[in-house]
Amino acid sequence: MTLLNAILLGLLQGLAEFLPISSSGHLAIFEVLFKVENAGMVFDILLHLGTLLAIFVAYWKDIKMLVVEGFLIVFGTIGNAGRFIINITRKDNKLTYNQIINTPYRKFVVLVIVSTIPTGIIGIVLKDIIDAASSSLLVTGTCLLITGLMLIVSDMVQPGKKKPNQVKYREAGIIGIVQGLATFPGISRSGSTITACLLCGFDKSFAVKYSFIMSIPAVMGAAILELKDFGEVAVTSTELVYYGIGTLVAAVVGYICIKTMLVVVRGKKFKYFAYYCFAIGLFSIIWHLV
Repeated sequence: MTLLNAILLGLLQGLAEFLPISSSGHLAIFEVLFKVENAGMVFDILLHLGTLLAIFVAYWKDIKMLVVEGFLIVFGTIGNAGRFIINITRKDNKLTYNQIINTPYRKFVVLVIVSTIPTGIIGIVLKDIIDAASSSLLVTGTCLLITGLMLIVSDMVQPGKKKPNQVKYREAGIIGIVQGLATFPGISRSGSTITACLLCGFDKSFAVKYSFIMSIPAVMGAAILELKDFGEVAVTSTELVYYGIGTLVAAVVGYICIKTMLVVVRGKKFKYFAYYCFAIGLFSIIWHLV
């Protein structure tokens, strides 16, 4: 791993993680075409933490509120459980239960949890298949073509008005399934989940916000699963410096791309990214065949 490779991979991660062009697909293509040895688990985790940092900076106020309301949901659930136990022992004057999901942010918290469950199941069940697919330009190219089609569809969807309170839990589950399938190289996570949100009638601003914030538990969960082998990885001090620089590049570029995405969605400009995905997808398939 050279410094230039670390910077380029960080740039690719920051750009493709948030722009609807698939970070995993571009990293796979980059490694195959330029014969760059896979940087390994450590750098992969750091790159994703860099893009997570970009999300936290861009949506800090929302994330802070979600954390606070999440704890209040837990406390409210414990309180209702206590009332339930007391009511069992009483024949009259039973205590009333508090409504727990009574604010938009609390509903937002539960929606993210519902989306995360199918994402996690798909990620665990299909992990070996996804790892094998990452080394195939044919699979990556085909998935990029699928991404392009989804982006064309997203520009054709009529604007919705749904905010957290209007979103149904089954819709959150569907979006979670889409996010899980987006772990295949070439399927854009942001592009596919934003498209799914728009098809479910989400407000455009909320669709972008939901897509990025719902990725936090999924990315953190994947990183935690990989940490079990962290102690077995040998990394030199020079490599750590390069990894740190690549991570910083991913964070800065990712933050810029997050701010760009809302403009893209509002202006129905996904089609330009679709044309790009078609071109790169066809190039990858032809390269594999010849």
